[in-house]
Amino acid sequence: MLTPDDFTYALENTHVLLAPSQRLDTFGTSLFNYFLVTESMDTVNLSRVREGQIHAERPQLLTPQNMAKLLLEGFGDQGQRFAEQISAQAGRFAFLKYGFRVSKSDVRSYDVHESLENVAGKLKDELVLKNEPLTALLTGVDDGWEVCLLKFMVDMITASAPGNMGDFRERGML
Repeated sequence: MLTPDDFTYALENTHVLLAPSQRLDTFGTSLFNYFLVTESMDTVNLSRVREGQIHAERPQLLTPQNMAKLLLEGFGDQGQRFAEQISAQAGRFAFLKYGFRVSKSDVRSYDVHESLENVAGKLKDELVLKNEPLTALLTGVDDGWEVCLLKFMVDMITASAPGNMGDFRERGML
């Protein structure tokens, strides 16, 4: 179990060396391949490469009307009044809800007896040659590797959300 300090350390030491050139799809599922290189804290020049896939489900548009319905479940009069206030400001609020699935069975890992920098550099060169727009290369920390992956997913949402919202606007859904 990671301590709060371990969690923070993993967040601060997650670096994207090669980002996907495409954003999350607005109206369909996106499938990203990732390579995460970490370094053993116990052995010098031992790196671990994890590779797998992240499935990003189609973002759901949450409008004030939808949010009001969500808020009302199990709430009393105060919840009802708050939902009415949100609905009254329909033009100001819209949120996207993203869903991700990372299947542990998709994760493959292998050890390389080289430094993190060498392994990541060689892997980056290989991936650049392949030119796959839905592939990411990250470096992070071994114990908190899952946190590193989650940070990457949040960063993908942050980068994709403006374009996704624009797509919804273009289709008259906002």
